Amino acid sequence: MPSLISRIIPRRFKSSSVEIPVVRLSGAIMTGGSPLRQNLSLEGIANQLEKAFTTKHSPAVALSINSPGGSPVQSRLIYKRIRDLAEENNKKVHVFVEDVAASGGYMIAVAGDEIIADPSSIVGSIGVVSASFGFTELIKKIGVERRVHTAGKNKATMDPFQPEKASDIDHIKALQLEIHQTFIDMVKARRGAKLQDNDDLFTGQFWTAITGLQLGLVDGLGDMRSHLRTVYGDKTKLNLIQPSRGLLGRKNTGGISHGHLLGAAGEGLINVLEEKSLWSRYGL
Repeated sequence: MPSLISRIIPRRFKSSSVEIPVVRLSGAIMTGGSPLRQNLSLEGIANQLEKAFTTKHSPAVALSINSPGGSPVQSRLIYKRIRDLAEENNKKVHVFVEDVAASGGYMIAVAGDEIIADPSSIVGSIGVVSASFGFTELIKKIGVERRVHTAGKNKATMDPFQPEKASDIDHIKALQLEIHQTFIDMVKARRGAKLQDNDDLFTGQFWTAITGLQLGLVDGLGDMRSHLRTVYGDKTKLNLIQPSRGLLGRKNTGGISHGHLLGAAGEGLINVLEEKSLWSRYGL
């Protein structure tokens, strides 16, 4: 059965070749990155989004999302940019989930006018998590004395080299609740009556797209090419918008040199482990 969007698309778009710009949003959502660790942030994707949404004679933009989440700020910034560009350019937004659109990845996904996922895609995880390491026992074993001097009693909150304080934990949880409510409000505003009444919907739980469809988290099961051809006709062409290139014709992400390798290593093993933990949470 044709989707609602299929029924409202003007016939003239279905009778001839239609080009749909495609932007891939892939990776853990956080600022920074390197040739060895490509992250997803507004700074890194802004040019591609701008180019896609300003493509002439195109009725829509397709977004391919594959992200386990990350920074709630970057997630919302990307979401907001997508919605702003869609409204400014009068474009429909079709979102297609690859392996996962969870947590911040799902926050970005709700920017779509519809969300289509593979049956085995992972969606949801509408919650907030904060994780860190504690090194209090380690520094004792290696004979290191921690010295911290602050102006302001809360300046050293959650210092990983000091024991946790109940007051610090309460403060972090209060921040998480505010961020979580922002996330919930965004999902409700975009998905509205599509959402089913389920006690686990906003607990951080995640599901395959099959269950996600029943819960109202996605609108259908399928793949980008087939779905867009159903909506816009068999002559629909997909145009992948690539990252911008520098003066020498190289992508701005750059090549891998000795300097880059050293820089990537200098960013720290903890960041790499954090990114890995985001993916592994969903079995990826």
